[in-house]
Amino acid sequence: MRRARRVFQRILEVAVLAVVAALAVVVLVGVVSRKAGAALVWYDEVAAILLAWLTYYGAALVALQRGHIGVPMLVQVLRGRARTFAVLIGEAAVIGFFVVLAWAGMQVQAALGGIPLVSLPSVPSALAQSVIPIGAVLYIIAQLLSIPDALRERRVRFKA
Repeated sequence: MRRARRVFQRILEVAVLAVVAALAVVVLVGVVSRKAGAALVWYDEVAAILLAWLTYYGAALVALQRGHIGVPMLVQVLRGRARTFAVLIGEAAVIGFFVVLAWAGMQVQAALGGIPLVSLPSVPSALAQSVIPIGAVLYIIAQLLSIPDALRERRVRFKA
């Protein structure tokens, strides 16, 4: 399980780094072209899409590292099995939300069909919106891979 977690973390890190690099290049090209008096019509749309991708993929990476905010005070007051139960219920709620989000993302994909991007008619809008179901599934995988850490952390940090 630890090996799978490390491999998944590396994949997410590479994806996030690639999106950050692409966003930096797009912004730089957009600024230079605008200063040169030849603003690119696709710049704003592509930058916004890359920012959305960065948000989803970055959120999955942070979830894998258990870095999102939580409510540890509730878990602190619980002991033994009640504490484990609370952690698992919290994990189930988060995973449930992202299952619904992935399903909704697939509905968006189906609704978009062959509609292209406004500024780049050769690029399907579904490609840009694919981040919703993909990001949700990545988040679910990150949560599942980090559950052992969550349970271990609760035992070590808040001894009964």
